[in-house]
Amino acid sequence: MLRCMTTIRLDLTGLKCPLPVLKTRKALMPLRSGDLLEIHCTDPLSVIDIPNLVRETGDKVEITEHTAQRIVFLIEKTDRLIGKANQSSATQG
Repeated sequence: MLRCMTTIRLDLTGLKCPLPVLKTRKALMPLRSGDLLEIHCTDPLSVIDIPNLVRETGDKVEITEHTAQRIVFLIEKTDRLIGKANQSSATQG
Protein backbone atom coordinates (compact mmCIF):
# COMPACT_ATOMS: atom_id res chain seq x y z
CA MET A 1 0.00 0.00 0.00
CA LEU A 2 1.34 3.40 -0.97
CA ARG A 3 1.48 6.18 1.58
CA CYS A 4 1.42 9.90 0.85
CA MET A 5 4.55 11.62 2.09
CA THR A 6 4.08 14.67 4.22
CA THR A 7 5.93 17.96 3.95
CA ILE A 8 5.95 20.09 7.10
CA ARG A 9 7.07 23.73 6.97
CA LEU A 10 8.60 25.12 10.15
CA ASP A 11 9.14 28.89 10.42
CA LEU A 12 11.92 29.55 12.93
CA THR A 13 12.80 33.03 11.73
CA GLY A 14 13.86 35.36 14.50
CA LEU A 15 14.81 32.54 16.91
CA LYS A 16 18.38 32.34 18.23
CA CYS A 17 20.53 29.38 19.24
CA PRO A 18 19.66 26.88 20.67
CA LEU A 19 15.94 27.22 19.80
CA PRO A 20 16.16 26.42 16.05
CA VAL A 21 17.91 23.10 16.62
CA LEU A 22 15.69 22.18 19.59
CA LYS A 23 12.50 22.89 17.66
CA THR A 24 13.88 21.02 14.63
CA ARG A 25 14.59 17.94 16.79
CA LYS A 26 11.06 18.07 18.21
CA ALA A 27 9.52 18.45 14.74
CA LEU A 28 11.48 15.47 13.37
CA MET A 29 10.33 13.04 16.07
CA PRO A 30 6.80 12.27 14.83
CA LEU A 31 7.75 12.15 11.13
CA ARG A 32 7.88 8.88 9.24
CA SER A 33 10.47 7.72 6.73
CA GLY A 34 10.15 9.71 3.51
CA ASP A 35 8.46 12.72 5.11
CA LEU A 36 10.05 16.13 4.52
CA LEU A 37 10.67 18.96 6.96
CA GLU A 38 11.29 22.40 5.45
CA ILE A 39 12.84 24.80 7.93
CA HIS A 40 13.12 28.57 7.49
CA CYS A 41 15.44 30.32 9.93
CA THR A 42 17.61 33.40 10.35
CA ASP A 43 20.12 32.31 13.01
CA PRO A 44 23.56 32.10 11.33
CA LEU A 45 24.60 29.29 13.70
CA SER A 46 21.85 27.08 12.29
CA VAL A 47 24.06 26.28 9.27
CA ILE A 48 26.26 24.39 11.74
CA ASP A 49 23.74 23.22 14.33
CA ILE A 50 20.98 21.79 12.14
CA PRO A 51 23.26 19.69 9.86
CA ASN A 52 24.99 18.35 13.01
CA LEU A 53 21.61 17.38 14.47
CA VAL A 54 20.64 15.64 11.26
CA ARG A 55 23.92 13.70 11.21
CA GLU A 56 23.08 12.48 14.72
CA THR A 57 19.57 11.40 13.74
CA GLY A 58 20.67 9.74 10.49
CA ASP A 59 18.30 11.76 8.34
CA LYS A 60 19.21 13.65 5.14
CA VAL A 61 19.60 17.42 4.94
CA GLU A 62 20.36 20.02 2.32
CA ILE A 63 20.52 23.77 2.50
CA THR A 64 18.26 24.95 -0.29
CA GLU A 65 18.74 28.67 0.30
CA HIS A 66 21.34 30.65 2.18
CA THR A 67 21.07 34.42 1.90
CA ALA A 68 21.72 37.31 4.24
CA GLN A 69 17.99 37.30 5.11
CA ARG A 70 17.33 33.60 5.72
CA ILE A 71 18.45 29.98 5.55
CA VAL A 72 16.18 27.24 4.27
CA PHE A 73 16.83 23.57 5.04
CA LEU A 74 15.04 20.59 3.55
CA ILE A 75 15.32 17.49 5.73
CA GLU A 76 14.17 14.06 4.64
CA LYS A 77 13.27 11.70 7.46
CA THR A 78 14.87 8.29 6.99
CA ASP A 79 14.50 5.04 8.87
CA ARG A 80 18.22 4.96 9.71
CA LEU A 81 19.15 5.28 13.35
CA ILE A 82 22.83 6.23 13.70
CA GLY A 83 23.06 5.38 17.40
CA LYS A 84 21.54 1.91 16.91
CA ALA A 85 23.67 1.23 13.82
CA ASN A 86 26.81 2.07 15.80
CA GLN A 87 25.71 -0.14 18.70
CA SER A 88 24.93 -3.14 16.49
CA SER A 89 28.29 -2.94 14.68
CA ALA A 90 30.09 -2.72 18.04
CA THR A 91 28.34 -5.82 19.35
CA GLN A 92 29.11 -7.77 16.18
CA GLY A 93 32.86 -7.03 16.29
